[in-house]
Amino acid sequence: MARRLQPGPGAAPSPLGAPVCDIKHQTKEKRAPGAPRRRPVRLRGAAAAQGEGLRLRGAQLSRERRGRCPGDAGGAGAAMMAAAAAAAGPRRGRLGREARASLAAFLLGASVAALPVALGSPSALLAAPGLRGRLALALHVAGVNAALLLLYPRPLYKIAIRACFLGFAFGCGLLLSTGRSAWRHFGWYMCSLSLFHYSEYLVTAINNPRSLSLDSFLLNHSFEYNLAALSSWVEFTLEKLLFPELKQITWLSTVGLLMVIFGDCLRKAAMLTAGSNFNHIVQNEKSDTHTLVTSGVYGWFRHPSYVGWFYWSIGTQVLLCNPICMVGYALVSWRFFRERIEEEEITLIHFFGEEYLEYKRKVPSGLPFIRGVRVEL
Repeated sequence: MARRLQPGPGAAPSPLGAPVCDIKHQTKEKRAPGAPRRRPVRLRGAAAAQGEGLRLRGAQLSRERRGRCPGDAGGAGAAMMAAAAAAAGPRRGRLGREARASLAAFLLGASVAALPVALGSPSALLAAPGLRGRLALALHVAGVNAALLLLYPRPLYKIAIRACFLGFAFGCGLLLSTGRSAWRHFGWYMCSLSLFHYSEYLVTAINNPRSLSLDSFLLNHSFEYNLAALSSWVEFTLEKLLFPELKQITWLSTVGLLMVIFGDCLRKAAMLTAGSNFNHIVQNEKSDTHTLVTSGVYGWFRHPSYVGWFYWSIGTQVLLCNPICMVGYALVSWRFFRERIEEEEITLIHFFGEEYLEYKRKVPSGLPFIRGVRVEL
């Protein structure tokens, strides 16, 4: 498991998504004797080194200080790209035992969606469960938990129980989505949220199993993230009670669902493009073998992981028809990512110099009205 640093005392918390770490040490490139001195670049913005844009490929990561971010973001996370030398642990692209256990547990939890078939009752099991339905749900939860305790030792059980919880939420979302309940759109939201968190873990397990941990689920992301999610649930419930017709705008919820799918797919594409070193850990030192990656989705946007998270978070509120949280999520996320990208690009310019500046001129950030750090020569 990767070594981690705690965020520095000056680190600002993430409002809705990306990790924030206060990294105070930067790497200076060594200049060969007699080599001309490089012209300094003056930058406007904060000097902290953070984040997703550290996309590096190389033979081996230098031994370095690393910052553990409360969740990711990363992540909307740190997109470091490197081809690591052979090391212990499962190889990239193969499912290790942690990934296999999580997948089995997720599917086991999602099997709650089959309860209506087993009971011979309609899929309105959650909307109007009745005594029989409540008993079936309780027995399902108890039986699944007992099975996980019997199947897995404690380290794997911790993984399996989290994956099972997400699978259970996904299955419950399917039940709400397929029935005629007034909570149908909330079922779409449950499916989207649970699948997002589980896929974060699974893709990390495939791409970078050596960095895998319980934090890869992003369930313990941050207080701000949890508060934002809770606020959206409260708004949806209150508005559903006071203005029920507001929550039945199917075309708007469909637009939100498409935004969610686009954002999540873009983020996962960024993770897969970054390969074995996309993880939820900030890395702040450059190895001589690292090169800037500009292919794949990084040829569309400079910060595809942030773009995906931005539209995914807003899409969840469009899906729920939450006008207050929709505006709040958009404003807070946009302000956060504007500052985050400026700070991050300072590090990238220090790492790659003119190479990154040329890339920056050709490829947009991907977020509206965010151009990144301004450079004066």
